[in-house]
Amino acid sequence: MSDQAAARPRIAVVGGGISGLAAALRIIEKAPSCDLVVYERDARLGGVLETVQQDGFQVELSADNFITTVPWGVELCRRIGLGDQLIETNPAYRQTCVVRKGRLYKLPDGFLMMAPSRLWPLAVTPLLSPLGKLRAALEYFIPPRRTDGDESMAQFVRRRLGKEVFERLVEPLVSGVYAADMERLSVEATLSQFREMELEYGSLIRAMRARMRQQPKSRASDSGARYSLFVTPRHGLSSMVEAISARLPAGSVSLRTEVTRLEPAPAGGWLVVGRGLPDEASSRQFDAVVLATPASAAAKLLAPLDGELSSLLSGIEHSGTAIVSIGFRREQVAHPLNSMGAVVPAIENIPLLAISFSSQKYAHRAPEGHVLLRVFAGGAKRPELAAMPDAELVPLVLDHLRRLLGIRGEPVYCRTAHWPGTMPQYHVGHKQVVQRIRERMGKIPGIALAGNYLQGVGIPHCIDTGERAADTVLAALRLGEGAGHEI
Repeated sequence: MSDQAAARPRIAVVGGGISGLAAALRIIEKAPSCDLVVYERDARLGGVLETVQQDGFQVELSADNFITTVPWGVELCRRIGLGDQLIETNPAYRQTCVVRKGRLYKLPDGFLMMAPSRLWPLAVTPLLSPLGKLRAALEYFIPPRRTDGDESMAQFVRRRLGKEVFERLVEPLVSGVYAADMERLSVEATLSQFREMELEYGSLIRAMRARMRQQPKSRASDSGARYSLFVTPRHGLSSMVEAISARLPAGSVSLRTEVTRLEPAPAGGWLVVGRGLPDEASSRQFDAVVLATPASAAAKLLAPLDGELSSLLSGIEHSGTAIVSIGFRREQVAHPLNSMGAVVPAIENIPLLAISFSSQKYAHRAPEGHVLLRVFAGGAKRPELAAMPDAELVPLVLDHLRRLLGIRGEPVYCRTAHWPGTMPQYHVGHKQVVQRIRERMGKIPGIALAGNYLQGVGIPHCIDTGERAADTVLAALRLGEGAGHEI
């Protein structure tokens, strides 16, 4: 490291989404004297996270909350002064509905993603046929698969609980989270705890019943996602972006800047080459770089340095969704909206993945006397919907909403966000791919990766990858305390 770098090390963060912002904040917290620059291609920070306040509605254009079972989201909010602004979902509506033959039915109480903790609600649900219920109950007696190796979500659930439970319950619930093809989605890389339950208890039903006996009764009736475990900032997720940005050094953020190439610098470190760099420079030298970009962008930047690493990154497929946020007067909607929303099984042949009753989850998201719905379309099975023009998509969505929820008249608010190619697909073998990426990255000193393609698609996991990447480059420069060594 040069004398100048030793005096004030230069670190670049490429990408200003939540992963990159978490990395930048960590760097400044641990090494406040360093010369930090955050390069963001777009005109704003935050990536897919954006909150719109309009006409009395608070609309999240992508994710609208995050889970608290892992600490990284809550801890970050506390550090940036938002800990006391986190609010939980409305307890009155903590359940999920599932569409069957054009109607919404309550998901059986205690059915959590892919396993029942209570048998009676499963026995009386109209979502399954008598044979489907019987096959699900037999899961208790089916021996576990003892062989090693990853397995697709579809294979795992059909093997344990049968085809009908997979098609009617699990597929819509899991697809609503990952926008994925269940025949290719990895159990090991997404919901590995259920595989661990199978191995430990011999049965998912046995495991869930044992674990639920240890849970507070207030959570025993949760279904689908564990809604009691989700929170969001009162003023929207953009407030996280703004709070982090306010803590970065003045002038450290460079918007509308696209990094096009990384080159080893002659005296050590890295040359960042791109368009829109400050002071009309075409390149700038850094001692370390965090790449908090999509996997495809990281693949292009790393291709000249390691072709195999680039191939691993570019081989991670992505899907995406369009999210149509629609507001109505409450009297326009006949349905009681007595849940957090509904998921739509693929076998219903409806071009929707899910409907979130956004203002039921968090009442402040719609003005009094109104409701806000968020409709998801697209995913791995219908990728064309993620990029469909609004003039075609919105009427299609409204048509199905009217049938499902008994809506009359036109919406009083509508906003569409298109996110094609933003959701990494954790296909079978994904964990092994990530491990190989980590091994290859270990041979490139001073560069670390962060992003939703590494270890989880939710906000907390993205934050964790950013903080880990920051720790890695700080350790390489021997800066900060307790720096780790993982990307």
